[in-house]
Amino acid sequence: MSSDLNLGPIPNRQFERYNSYRDLQVNYEGYSEEIPVRVPDISTRGMFINTPHQFPQGAVLTVRFILTRSNTEIFARGEVRYNLPGVGVGIEFTEITPEAQRAIEEELRVAELLPR
Repeated sequence: MSSDLNLGPIPNRQFERYNSYRDLQVNYEGYSEEIPVRVPDISTRGMFINTPHQFPQGAVLTVRFILTRSNTEIFARGEVRYNLPGVGVGIEFTEITPEAQRAIEEELRVAELLPR
């Protein structure tokens, strides 16, 4: 393994994460290629997306997914804040409706009440 690989700092998580949603679609704005993804985790402020695809820091991604418990469909835009090469990217939502944030928050709240 190369010692010059710099992953950069991984931000501390300020918000609870949740990984139970489905049908995630990711689009790298300005590009048409399909991006392979696996189920990541989410918070009200952003998400981690497991993908072997590399994105530059600051790249704008649009995401669409459905929250599992409430069946609420979420659309959002976000910017890549950090990369873990070969693992995935962390994005911060830059455009998300207050209703979508509330739906994610409620999903997280309910998840804490139910056994995992």
